[in-house]
Amino acid sequence: MEYRRLGRTGVWVSEIAFGCAHLGSKPADESEAIKLVHRALDLGINFIDTANIYVGGRSEEILGKALKGIRHQVVLATKVRGRMGEGRNDEGLSRYHIFRQVEASLRRLQTDYIDLYQVHWWDPNTPLDETLRTLDDLVRQGKVLYIGCSNFSAWQLCKSLWLSDKNGWARFETNQVRYSLLDRSIEPELLPLCESEGVGILAYSPMGGGFLAKDPMPDSPPIWWARGHRDRQSETITEREKRIWQTVKQLAQKYGRPLSHIALAWVLRLPIVSSAIIGASNIQQLEENANASGFRLADEDIALLNQQSEG
Repeated sequence: MEYRRLGRTGVWVSEIAFGCAHLGSKPADESEAIKLVHRALDLGINFIDTANIYVGGRSEEILGKALKGIRHQVVLATKVRGRMGEGRNDEGLSRYHIFRQVEASLRRLQTDYIDLYQVHWWDPNTPLDETLRTLDDLVRQGKVLYIGCSNFSAWQLCKSLWLSDKNGWARFETNQVRYSLLDRSIEPELLPLCESEGVGILAYSPMGGGFLAKDPMPDSPPIWWARGHRDRQSETITEREKRIWQTVKQLAQKYGRPLSHIALAWVLRLPIVSSAIIGASNIQQLEENANASGFRLADEDIALLNQQSEG
């Protein structure tokens, strides 16, 4: 396993991260989920990402059990923003909600601190300075070491960085966003901003919701949220998506690698990408994806993938 800096920080994380969005849901029950976590650590993965809303908090609970006694071995990330109850204030990025949810996450994770605490997505109903000041307080209290955002656009991230700099608050060190050959929408504005300001990209769905890891090509189109904006209007696999899959397949045959390695290597070609987040429902899938670490594509192959995935 190879490691990269978490944004501009001095923390090193595995370039393949283990995403726990489905940890504790079928097909992996609790005991199998814990085995997955332990196997991820055996493979050199030291970066684990979850969120309070994943499986209604079960993901955090299972991670807490899996990491008992070995918590120090991982860089642990979770998120806040989504609805966690029926009350009017049981969602959002208000000081009220964040303070309550960080304590709940700490209890479920069975830890005293969170390494990377991320706001899951933008909250238009809460002043940004309220959110950032609250996160800064958590850092000063030692409950959170670093903060990050997720699904922030370029202007949202830029405004956040400006406010933090202006007020001397902890700033977002990462932005967790969807990025793959199928969806390159972050490239025109967000990527240049992150490169300029040293904000690490945490790429989720790097294989297009699994579409670019399946062989043969699936009969149905990729899940809607993993598709490029233009492709989402189609009820069938588009010509662009077919072209991308076929090119990935061609390069997989050239290198003697699984399709997943080609898709992951394309995402990891950028130094600003701190980690590519993979999910896995079984050990075999986890091992295949983790073994993509260190594999690099030739420049001409990257150029080919860029050409075939334009649009």
